[in-house]
Amino acid sequence: MKRNIRKYKVFYLFLLPGFLYFVVFHYLPMLGLRWSFYEFDLRGVGEFIGLEHFKTALASEGFRRAFWNTLILSSANIAIQMTASIIISLLLNEVTNQLFKRGVQTIIYLPHFLSWPVVASVFVLIFSQGGMVNAFVQKLGGEPIYFFGDPVWWRRVYLFALAWREVGWASVVYLAALSGVDPQLYEAAWIDGAGRIRQAIHITLPSLVPVIVIVLVMNLSKIFNLFESVLVMYNPLVYSVADVLQTYVYRTGIVEFRYGYATAVGLFRSLIAFALVMASNWIVKRIRGEAVV
Repeated sequence: MKRNIRKYKVFYLFLLPGFLYFVVFHYLPMLGLRWSFYEFDLRGVGEFIGLEHFKTALASEGFRRAFWNTLILSSANIAIQMTASIIISLLLNEVTNQLFKRGVQTIIYLPHFLSWPVVASVFVLIFSQGGMVNAFVQKLGGEPIYFFGDPVWWRRVYLFALAWREVGWASVVYLAALSGVDPQLYEAAWIDGAGRIRQAIHITLPSLVPVIVIVLVMNLSKIFNLFESVLVMYNPLVYSVADVLQTYVYRTGIVEFRYGYATAVGLFRSLIAFALVMASNWIVKRIRGEAVV
């Protein structure tokens, strides 16, 4: 190892900033997980209380609500985004005009590079009571809808915002996979009389299955990571359907100064996410014969 470091010291030098980033921002903060087992206050004095914070969280209605909201929103988001991105990639794969294809790709990729505060501002302008959508509703003789204050409408607007921002970027992975499909397969299918639809069913979709499985496992690992997108779009009127684990941790830890309790909830969330990843990896191994991770 020492010989390799001396020989490739320039490469290791370039690697150093990334290594330090993970150490400082990902591994050192894990030392704070010990406060899950302490009653921590602003003076920094903690009393060991064992699993009391975890028991309190499991008995808390706010925690249970945030847990189920996270599962519902993340599951719906994964289903919508994967379905939409696969459909878009299949449609773009059929486009022969390269100029038009690149133009469409550029347009649908752009929202991914907007920050969530910008996206939230755009959607608030569109769906506010004096916004474009409500102006159209009133012209049709309807009553204005408070999209961001109605629990039913909030979820729909939120999931639409997630899809609008991420679907185009998610389709890149599927387009890359489709570019590796052997064109001779399509030629052979065409000679045998298979049209575009049958080619898509019997060649294109089976070629995407390994990528779909990998993307699904990766999405499951992030199923409890909803935070910024919710934080900039929700309000107390929709806590019943919008409050997720990360926002719950933020409010209890930063706003209410319950550091030990918030750390315990965050640790519990990470353990569940880890269990989901391992379970999905096991299922993939049983289906495909090999694991993803």
